[in-house]
Amino acid sequence: MNLKHFEKTLGYHFKAQNLLKEALTHKSAKKGTHNERLEFLGDAVLDLIIGEFLYNKFPNSREGELSKMRASMVNEKAFAKIARYLNIGEYLFISNSEEQNNGRKKDSILSNAFEAVIGAIYLESGLDIARNLMHNLLSAVYPSIDLNSLFYDHKTALQELTQAKFGETPEYVLLDSSGPDHNKNFLIGVKIQGKEFAKASGKSKKEAQQICAKIAIEALKG
Repeated sequence: MNLKHFEKTLGYHFKAQNLLKEALTHKSAKKGTHNERLEFLGDAVLDLIIGEFLYNKFPNSREGELSKMRASMVNEKAFAKIARYLNIGEYLFISNSEEQNNGRKKDSILSNAFEAVIGAIYLESGLDIARNLMHNLLSAVYPSIDLNSLFYDHKTALQELTQAKFGETPEYVLLDSSGPDHNKNFLIGVKIQGKEFAKASGKSKKEAQQICAKIAIEALKG
């Protein structure tokens, strides 16, 4: 696997290639070191970088608005979107079983790998380099960033739709939770009139509920 193409797309060359390989190694590969520790570090680095980015970009926004924007950018779905922009899936080291299970396309695996790559860059070159690289990626993936484009409250929209259509509100059900405490994954289902309309996973219950609501809205609108 030629990782030079990935580095070119990323805009960063790793001096320690083993660090890059670790960042791209899913635990299913069972090659000793995998990317969970780097993912843990990268998650914290990204939270800081994106929080700082929004703080500087929107000097007149209140804490609540900034929190909503950060929540829309610091989550599995958003990081998977950036990972796809970088074609990270092509360069992952995963097991044959995960390969057959479309592991290279899973939001969770892509998001974790992206976080690990940022964690690796931070370890090797520090916060400034990681920050500059992330700013470049944000500009490429999000041409315009504002509260309306980043955050849309699908739960409220679904509630308004179901009240108008059925005279009742949707019910969100926790179907499953997995993963270590620092990287929990929640599977949520949404029911309307006792029928399950959608289910989705996320790194928080709120994130999974928002995705569920979005899918349910699309289903109800046909």
